[in-house]
Amino acid sequence: MTADPEDLAAKIRPALTKLYVTYFRMAEQSDLTGPQITILTRLEEHGASRISEVARQEGIRMPTASNALHQLEHRGLVERIRDTSDRRGVRVQLTKFGRAELARVGEERTRYLGQLFAYWEPEELDQVAKLAPLVEILADRYGIGAEPE
Repeated sequence: MTADPEDLAAKIRPALTKLYVTYFRMAEQSDLTGPQITILTRLEEHGASRISEVARQEGIRMPTASNALHQLEHRGLVERIRDTSDRRGVRVQLTKFGRAELARVGEERTRYLGQLFAYWEPEELDQVAKLAPLVEILADRYGIGAEPE
């Protein structure tokens, strides 16, 4: 019997919310916010992008993306470059420092999540290890405006 997505969501949503809040309270020590990390990660994965493309990928308005990128640029994490296909256009890309900071914060947040996982017993960790690929699939399939198949 196939589980109903809404029934499953109703069952685990409260726990996910609690874990989300706990994790991000731990991660507040970081000097990059979650949205800043997702922007930096997208730039790392997809390369230089126009501000409008960053806004579309993040599901945010242009002024919000522009402001976030301005803050990241001010900190030396991204830089603006001329769009080679349209000299009037501007793209943003990670700087060397931005890549290093993204890696550092990623490692830091992995440690925080590992601290939460340490509460599981070894056999529970084994079960979660089997679930991890499914979580990755969901993250890859889910996107702004994406519809389930």
